[in-house]
Amino acid sequence: MRILITAGGTSEKIDSVRSITNHSTGSLGKAIAEALLEKGIEIDYVTTRQAKQPANDSRLTVHSIEGTLGLLNCLESLLSAHTYFAVIHSMAVSDFTPANSWSQEAFLTAINQLLPQFDNQVSPELLETLVAQSMEQSGKLSSNTDHLVMVLKKTPKVIQRIKAKQPQTKLVGFKLLVDVSEETLFQVARDSLAKNQADYVLANDLTTIKEDQHIGHLLTADKKIGTGHTKPEIAALIVDTLLKNEEPLG
Repeated sequence: MRILITAGGTSEKIDSVRSITNHSTGSLGKAIAEALLEKGIEIDYVTTRQAKQPANDSRLTVHSIEGTLGLLNCLESLLSAHTYFAVIHSMAVSDFTPANSWSQEAFLTAINQLLPQFDNQVSPELLETLVAQSMEQSGKLSSNTDHLVMVLKKTPKVIQRIKAKQPQTKLVGFKLLVDVSEETLFQVARDSLAKNQADYVLANDLTTIKEDQHIGHLLTADKKIGTGHTKPEIAALIVDTLLKNEEPLG
């Protein structure tokens, strides 16, 4: 049996020394991997260099990525090379990535140069043309400006590629919200499950995640499987649920 896990958080490159990232540590993904390794299961573990990782194990293969595009390429390759009993997509993936950036002076100059081509109206078409222009610098952006203007573009929804590649795999998605009611959390999580064709979703709220506590609810489209109150409990809940019926869903 082979299972694919993603863990940690992607980083989207601004320039050669700066990135946009998130606060994910990969701790939950690590706990899930450790629980699966104890069961003797072979794991492909996709993560980042900054994230926490399980100890070396002969059944564990680690694949390091940085940004969303790297993650997408890695998953496409792995899903083409192997058949997975389950995919546990716990990685916090960036929703946006830098498309272009300018100093305040360069941005205003570029806008003023383009305006006559668009009837002196700022429009989505003008913005697309502006963003398509070459990045201001290929190395480190200068800090010699009072304002840095940056345009972000939406990243591909990586989780939606998983079932497209392997419809029979068991897919576990994750949904994190902040300070919402349990009813809202469950509804949004189930909406995410349906949209991404996941079989399970782990719903959690950032306000209930502390150093020694992590409350997560494992849901299907129509019921709650259970609730874990720590990362090891959540890991055990996910692993036990997946292995209860060893036939792939679909």
